[in-house]
Amino acid sequence: MGVTTAAERAEAVRLRQRFLDLGAQNVDCAILQPAETLLDLYGEDIRARTYVTQDPSRGEVMLRPDFTVPVVQMHMETGAAPSRYTYCGEVFRRQEDHPERPAEYFQVGYELFADDDPAQADAEVFAVFADALAGYDLRAVTGDIGILTAAVMALEISEPRRAALMRHIWRPRRFRALLDRFSGRAPLPPSRKALLKDANPVATAPMIGLRSEAEIAARVAALRADAAEGPLCRSQVQLIDALLAVRETCSFALEHLHDIAVDLPGLVPAVNRFEQRCNALAARGIDVSALEFEASYGRSSMEYYDGFVFGFVPAQRPDLPPIATGGRYDALTQRLGGGRAAPAVGGVIRPGLLLQLEGVA
Repeated sequence: MGVTTAAERAEAVRLRQRFLDLGAQNVDCAILQPAETLLDLYGEDIRARTYVTQDPSRGEVMLRPDFTVPVVQMHMETGAAPSRYTYCGEVFRRQEDHPERPAEYFQVGYELFADDDPAQADAEVFAVFADALAGYDLRAVTGDIGILTAAVMALEISEPRRAALMRHIWRPRRFRALLDRFSGRAPLPPSRKALLKDANPVATAPMIGLRSEAEIAARVAALRADAAEGPLCRSQVQLIDALLAVRETCSFALEHLHDIAVDLPGLVPAVNRFEQRCNALAARGIDVSALEFEASYGRSSMEYYDGFVFGFVPAQRPDLPPIATGGRYDALTQRLGGGRAAPAVGGVIRPGLLLQLEGVA
């Protein structure tokens, strides 16, 4: 028998009370959220993961897929740092790839907006979640999206190619395909070769779709400029490969990243931030010599995180998704704040999954 809604709600309220006791302010967010905001942030891909409908007066809306975006909007309008928020309630996600998973479930969150010391804020939030989940058989894993973005920014590459890589950091397969193409490890598709050889592809190709001749010509010019650039230096690709392969405890990962930064100096500030975070975690009693770090962690499921990321996964239940996830999302606050940033880090727990671990019906 599965976990009942009443049991899940009660567990959510219990967890929220822990965060209230730490001084967090409770917030409520509407179940119906404006679709425009989330579509602007994540593009049309989000439609495949959410429930979207039309409201006669409000236009396109979606059932709340999470709490972070509305909490950020609220804070940017009314809040001042440091601020701590908590919440609990249902979220709604389409599960076409995993039909066995519930499309509606509870989330409980803790969000910290503080701009004085990012390492301390990261450590506080991680420690809060580690303490709340201490009685369960969970494996904690951490990562840092900021290290990979710093590496991409440090590459000796044209701005269009850099922008393409940055756009697909959260899509590992596409990111890898771009790296392989830019470095020459993957051949150009025959259709691309034929287009580049055609002296006037705009004149010879049929007009299909909504793009104008000018837009098509601009795209062809961009493809030709990319082809003329030549391959990305293999040694730089190897550095990215080495970075993405880092999967060790934080202490050993830090040593490895320092070694990579010797050949990729643009990585140094991000690695130093990682070291400061490790020190802040250790000061809060976290054993960083045992805490796992994966350089690629969070790239396929945490699109708005741009720095520190973490998760708590069931050690003996690989069939279950992470019990808790979180991270830093400074860029999101800047986008929703109209250019004004409010550095923030937070995370969520799924109480229904905790009850499954306990065998509660």
